[in-house]
Amino acid sequence: MIRIGLLGAARIAPAAIIKPASLRGDCETVAVAARDAQRARDYAAENGIPDISDSYEALIARTDIDLIYNALPPHRHADLTIAALEAGKAVLCEKPFAMNAAEAARMADAARHTGGILIEAFHYRFHPAFQRVFDIVHSGRLGTIRRVEAAFDVTIPYRTDELRHTLDVGGGALMDLGCYPVHWVRTLVGAEPEIVSARAECERPGVDTSMEAEFRFPGGETGSIHTTMAPDTKFDAWIRVDGTEGQLEIRNPVHPHRGHTITTTLGGTSRTVTAPGQTTYDHQLAHVVDVLAGRTYALTGGRDAVGNMAAIDAIYRAAGLSPRGM
Repeated sequence: MIRIGLLGAARIAPAAIIKPASLRGDCETVAVAARDAQRARDYAAENGIPDISDSYEALIARTDIDLIYNALPPHRHADLTIAALEAGKAVLCEKPFAMNAAEAARMADAARHTGGILIEAFHYRFHPAFQRVFDIVHSGRLGTIRRVEAAFDVTIPYRTDELRHTLDVGGGALMDLGCYPVHWVRTLVGAEPEIVSARAECERPGVDTSMEAEFRFPGGETGSIHTTMAPDTKFDAWIRVDGTEGQLEIRNPVHPHRGHTITTTLGGTSRTVTAPGQTTYDHQLAHVVDVLAGRTYALTGGRDAVGNMAAIDAIYRAAGLSPRGM
């Protein structure tokens, strides 16, 4: 039985961990810690969690927890994830992985030194829809890959307490949303990009409301990402892959269980399919269980996470902004 502890009374945790764990016979959510004990008690009562810890550090120190889910804002990812690894816990850390690549590297180093398991919670990566896209791209059916473009747009209204609009805790469209298209492009090309150019729109100093960037890869491939959390933005998420022999587009790679399409165009003929599956979070937890059991390796482990944060840092610099926490 994998016993799970939650760092943070996060809105995403019921969908990302609590429900998926409840549907399995080999996982259980045993405790939660929040910024204060009363918040933890309320959250535990709302979500059927049997116990709380009075602090994040107390949760990490428990002997009845195997896996820590760190869903706190990015500024608390590095210190608490490293503490959890040093306490012998496996960690599933929410995206974005850290404030910057230097923090991500410290987290990955801690996993190596302790022999612990560290996984970034890019839940989309484990769904059959993305796996089908990955398989098509790497099968050679599209020929030599020339360009990969991706976008993820969601409105996130500004409030004074909205963390995603708060610089000091790791806010910004690129951090919260753009980390996905950065990861999509990197994963499909299979290499680390050079950032050719980037442009940000900011409604408040240092906090990007929108970001776009152009990539160049060592093999000659190019790429681009776009993301925005601007007011009145309609949800949109897609990836387009251009090869010498054909094209591929997936709509809604981030939540394919809510509806998606995968369209390939070869020789002028287009074919659209879908890939059946559970929620991305169900597949993510299944992957985590397999990694903990030694049946597979982490697809979104520390080295990959450092690469994603390095690209994010470089995009911020190219846009004339500072990476988070620097």
